[in-house]
Amino acid sequence: MKRVKPLGMLGIAALGYLAERPMHPYEMYQLALHRQEDRVVKVSPGSLYRAVYGLEAEGLVRASGTDREGARPERTTFEITDSGRHRLGERLRELLSTPSDEYPELGLALSEAHELGAEEVRLLLETRILRQRAELADIDRRMTWAIDREIPRVYWINVPYTADMLRAEIAHLESLVDEITSGTLAWHVPGTRAPLHEQAATPPAPTVVSSS
Repeated sequence: MKRVKPLGMLGIAALGYLAERPMHPYEMYQLALHRQEDRVVKVSPGSLYRAVYGLEAEGLVRASGTDREGARPERTTFEITDSGRHRLGERLRELLSTPSDEYPELGLALSEAHELGAEEVRLLLETRILRQRAELADIDRRMTWAIDREIPRVYWINVPYTADMLRAEIAHLESLVDEITSGTLAWHVPGTRAPLHEQAATPPAPTVVSSS
């Protein structure tokens, strides 16, 4: 039995757009930017075209026609198939109900930050905080824009989630910077070996949550 490849993030986005109505990949890209979904999935016109052709090969979408705007080349319009709707629904139910390890880059960087000096880490985190504040301000501006134009909130409920995650990150990093600045966070000296008891520490067993 052939193993079904799980839908990637871009595949989910593409199927979601085509579940609303048929469109061509560049139109899907413009919609992603309009809904700010480029903040939650890495997207470009080329990557969307590749994703759509991959979905077509799996029978999840199919070409439904072509259109032309002015002197531009013809563009193929795609539509979702019944199989595509089924796969999309299955994947969304899985993602919405089941937490998964997403391996954020910042988490790894923080876990290895002790390899740098405390003062350098403090400055780096302050730089990140400034950039995140700027991004948060841009997100808030876009939310105001969507509200003023009465764009149905159901199409951008991911945006407040992104904003809340940014606020939480900023608050956490500000607290960490305060600890480094005050010296309350004991800093490992770069280039030296960590104490053996820290290396051998065994974390507690994870709690198993029943789904019943």
